Amino acid sequence: MSAWSVVLENPLLLYQCVALVLLGIGFFGIVWRRSLVGMLIGVELMLNGAALSIVAAGQLTRTDAALTQLAALLVMGLAAAEATLVLAIALIVARRFGHVEADNLAELRG
Repeated sequence: MSAWSVVLENPLLLYQCVALVLLGIGFFGIVWRRSLVGMLIGVELMLNGAALSIVAAGQLTRTDAALTQLAALLVMGLAAAEATLVLAIALIVARRFGHVEADNLAELRG
């Protein structure tokens, strides 16, 4: 029995693997990208992976589905609020400095 057959037989494990891939891509995006918008996309991917994991666990286990859907809505609300704040900060930084490179933002002091 190969590892892929175990993953394909267990749908929860398949969803958890997809969520882990989204988490990894998001983390890689945060580490690799230097602009605030690129980092925002990475964080959004990580939050989407978390929401996918929560919803899959709620639908494929004995956990109350309504509770997990509320948790996923909380994650989505958090992602929307985080995106709004980061985009507002990026807009202000772009107007003031002309770029949104994270490495050069040490000049914001004072």
